[in-house]
Amino acid sequence: MATPNYGYEKRQKELAKKKKKEEKLKEKAQRKAGEGGPEGQEDQPDQPAQDTPAS
Repeated sequence: MATPNYGYEKRQKELAKKKKKEEKLKEKAQRKAGEGGPEGQEDQPDQPAQDTPAS
């Protein structure tokens, strides 16, 4: 029986992680540039509701 190649598996996981991170950064850059559409509006904080003062 052949032994598992843990080094290969680890390298594949690292490559997948790196690819996912690069895609995420690319999407973030697109949203920041205003090309993201409605997703780009999520970065702006919502204004709290204005209730009448309790004084």
